[in-house]
Amino acid sequence: MNTEILYLLLTAVLASSLWIPYIVGINMTKYEGQDESFTRPPDHRNMLPWIHRAHRAHLNLLEQFTPYAVVVLSGHMLGVSNVTTQWCALLFFITRILHAIGMISGLTKFPLRPVIFTSGWMITLVHVWQVFANAP
Repeated sequence: MNTEILYLLLTAVLASSLWIPYIVGINMTKYEGQDESFTRPPDHRNMLPWIHRAHRAHLNLLEQFTPYAVVVLSGHMLGVSNVTTQWCALLFFITRILHAIGMISGLTKFPLRPVIFTSGWMITLVHVWQVFANAP
């Protein structure tokens, strides 16, 4: 398994697990008008801030993961793998972990959180550039 696929796989595990803090938070908090059947989650405006941020962190990761996965898989199918694409894969995974931790905890505030999110986009662009520049 090459480096890009390994970190894509690890990012997929992160994306498939990031719903957990949100669901734990929703189920540990009683909201006015909420019944025990959990037929509908509470309005986001009424959630505790960290629970709402957990939901947003999951959505933010999904927004970047899908395009990045296409880039990595396209590069893999075209046989493009070099030091730059390997670093991109590692850095993308690290930025997504930092973004999730910072967002859920509330530790990263403006402008740090958008900078971390934007760096994921920039990493994607660098990886795309490598795929285009090195495809057969």
